[in-house]
Amino acid sequence: MDELKKVTVQILNAFTENDNGGNPAGVVLDADALSHEDKLQIAKKVGLSETAFISRSNTADFKLDFYTPTKQIAHCGHATIAAFSYLKQLGKLKGNTSSKETIDGNRKIEIQGALAFMEQLAPTYKDVTEKETAILTSLGLTKADLLPNAPLQVVNTGNSFLMIPVKNSKILAGLSPNFDAIEQLSDYFNLIGYYVFTTDTMADIDATARMFAPRYGILEEAGTGMAAGPLASYLYDVLQLKKTTFQIQQGKYMLPPSPSAITVQLQVENEKIARLMAGGKGVLARELEVKI
Repeated sequence: MDELKKVTVQILNAFTENDNGGNPAGVVLDADALSHEDKLQIAKKVGLSETAFISRSNTADFKLDFYTPTKQIAHCGHATIAAFSYLKQLGKLKGNTSSKETIDGNRKIEIQGALAFMEQLAPTYKDVTEKETAILTSLGLTKADLLPNAPLQVVNTGNSFLMIPVKNSKILAGLSPNFDAIEQLSDYFNLIGYYVFTTDTMADIDATARMFAPRYGILEEAGTGMAAGPLASYLYDVLQLKKTTFQIQQGKYMLPPSPSAITVQLQVENEKIARLMAGGKGVLARELEVKI
């Protein structure tokens, strides 16, 4: 191993709701010299659900690599919002549009006022009927807890999440997740995690959700932009809520609560989602020094 290195990590709360709550992510600037092993070690020491490493790119404005405490991940919504919010605050963005290179291709970034938005792909859907009973059991749910005429589906706009619609907020708050079972089923369907949601919300919020991703070392997360995109797509395509801007809340039922606000904007062509942008606000919380 090289001699001991000190790495500065900025901690930003992404998808904050009125500048409070949100989902903390680590952001490391000038990460070109860090190896895969270095990044994994840093992410583990930071201990947050994801840390973004920003380096130079030949094909986009910036290259972003995302790491959980256990592995690299192709995309991360809240760490992207944290990273570009911080770059904006540092004056490193030339205008209100930018781009990121990832291990899964390039994506557009837009800045709208104080909010940063990231591009996601048109959604794809996968049926999970064969494992419905096991999925419900892994959350302590029964079929009667589900929203009628709303099938469980895996939705992918860059990462795969399992959409699980429940009838009301009481059911959502009272989930009993079996993380070993969720991890096994996430392996089976190659998921990032479960996104359990209800449309039983306040008038200005379209859905409130909870995200469980034990396969990636995340028991529950406060704000997941890469899951909010699939959820907005599900609301539009499956539940037939024909609008193009959705407000998604997450983290309200965590212990302790950390409410997050995620805005998803759909670009619809001939009544089909062509692409989408998911965004929110990133607020700098603190600085951390990590030794590797």
